[in-house]
Amino acid sequence: MIKLLLTGLWVCAVTLGAVYGSVQMSKPKPVVDEATQLRNKSELVKGENINVPVLSKGAVQGYFITRISFLMDKEKIKGVHLPTTEMMTDELFTLLVGNKMVDLGNTKAFDLDGFRKAIKEKLNERFQGEYVLDVLVEQLDYLSKDDIRTNGERPQGKQVQPTKIVEGVKLEAPAKSGH
Repeated sequence: MIKLLLTGLWVCAVTLGAVYGSVQMSKPKPVVDEATQLRNKSELVKGENINVPVLSKGAVQGYFITRISFLMDKEKIKGVHLPTTEMMTDELFTLLVGNKMVDLGNTKAFDLDGFRKAIKEKLNERFQGEYVLDVLVEQLDYLSKDDIRTNGERPQGKQVQPTKIVEGVKLEAPAKSGH
C-alpha cells in the first residue's frame, strides 16, 4: 500500500514538473527591438553646419551645405573628448571634394547609404575603435556661387533655394548626460 502511495506521489511530482517545464518553454521570448537596443547603447552627438567648397578649374564653383550628427557608443565616449566636428569636416572634404561622391548633374543617383557607411568607417578608423554606431544626415544641399551672388542682390523671401541632395532626418536636442 505504501509503495502504491509513493508511486502515485512520484507520478504527480513528475507530471507537475513536466507541465511547469512545458509552460515555461512555451512562453514567448521577449522581442528584441534593435532600435531600442541601439538607443539605450548610444548617445546623440549633434553635428554643426559645415560648408564644403566645390572646386573646379582652380576656382570655387559652389558650396555643399551639410549637417551630420552621430550616434556614438555611450560607454566608449565617457570621459573622452573626441574632436568630432573637425574630423567630420575633414572627412566631408575627402568624400565630397576628393572622391566626388555627388554628381551635381544627377543628384538623384546619390548613394546615401554608401555615404553614411564611408563616414562611419573612416571615423571609426581614425578613433581606433567602434565609437560611431550610426551616421544621421540631417542636411546635404548644394548652392552654386552664382546663386549666392544672386541671393545677395534679392530681398529676403525671394532668394534662390539650394539644391536638395538629401532630405535628411530632423533631430531633437540631445538629452543632457552626466559627462
